[in-house]
Amino acid sequence: MPDARQSRFTISDVFWQALKAIDLEPAMVLRQARLPGTLNLHAHRERRQVSTEEFFRLWEAVATLNANPAAAILMVTQLDSATLPPSSFVAFIARDFRDGLHRLARFKQLCTLERLQVTETGTTCTVTIDWLRTQAPPPALLIDAAFATFVELGRRGSRVHIIPRRVELARPYSGDNALADFYGCTVRYGAERNALIFDAADLNRPFPSHNPELLDMLNPALVAALAEATAPSTISLQVKSALKRTLASGRPEMAEVAREIGMSERTLQRRMTEEGTSFRQLMLETRQEMVRHLLSEPLVDIDEIACLLGYEDTNSFYRAFRAWEGTTPARWRAEHLATPH
Repeated sequence: MPDARQSRFTISDVFWQALKAIDLEPAMVLRQARLPGTLNLHAHRERRQVSTEEFFRLWEAVATLNANPAAAILMVTQLDSATLPPSSFVAFIARDFRDGLHRLARFKQLCTLERLQVTETGTTCTVTIDWLRTQAPPPALLIDAAFATFVELGRRGSRVHIIPRRVELARPYSGDNALADFYGCTVRYGAERNALIFDAADLNRPFPSHNPELLDMLNPALVAALAEATAPSTISLQVKSALKRTLASGRPEMAEVAREIGMSERTLQRRMTEEGTSFRQLMLETRQEMVRHLLSEPLVDIDEIACLLGYEDTNSFYRAFRAWEGTTPARWRAEHLATPH
């Protein structure tokens, strides 16, 4: 997957639901992670976006609030697979364990900025994860949750208690055997990598819940979503995306947007110049796009739109809109809502 995609992703509902299995409330975890409360399950989808490093902080907060070594296993095993997002659910209705793993590897990118590698060599299959847009090591609890997910996929899908050949973890041994008890195999600590190794023969185990008709329905939409998510993103699109998230808090500075998309202010300036645009121009275009979208929603008050776009007062918004469109926001809305689309 190209690393030029958007730098943020939406936290899946499943994460918040899984916290219930270990008696944690989303608000507690967000406070511990020093992240805004608007990221929780009930927030608007666009307000629940995080970077990879912020996602890591969430998992570190979970580990701090619940020191149970089996916390990640509980979060995974207590989940109903029917509540999973389509990008993960398709793995449970695949043809067999191999098909399920490869579907999970392909579509997992729709949930988080990660690249899942499934490699068969001789009689073994090795599963590893590369996290994108960060140089930080993944939290131990996140690795445990990911590996437990892959094992649960094989066990639930095949209805056989699949046991991996071994598990390799880069972290040191903590003195607890909860992971070994769950996997049923050797867990090698202090390894050079984090890896889950299966017997390749287990990948041939059929899934009784295989549903080809439902797969045929879900697959085209997932493929289209994946193509959009992994398409190279221009710096202009990245800046506009960042501006849409921050406009309501005032007039964002270029330095703030540069931090948001993970580069220096100088690099951002150079990249915008290369694309033949400027921060001021992108700010203007973003506001215009948001205004047109919000005015197309008849229930959104015009004064509220001015506030959402960071204008100090409604008069400033009216003057700017008249300069763009040559009319008032109310007249523009009346004309466009009256036009059939």
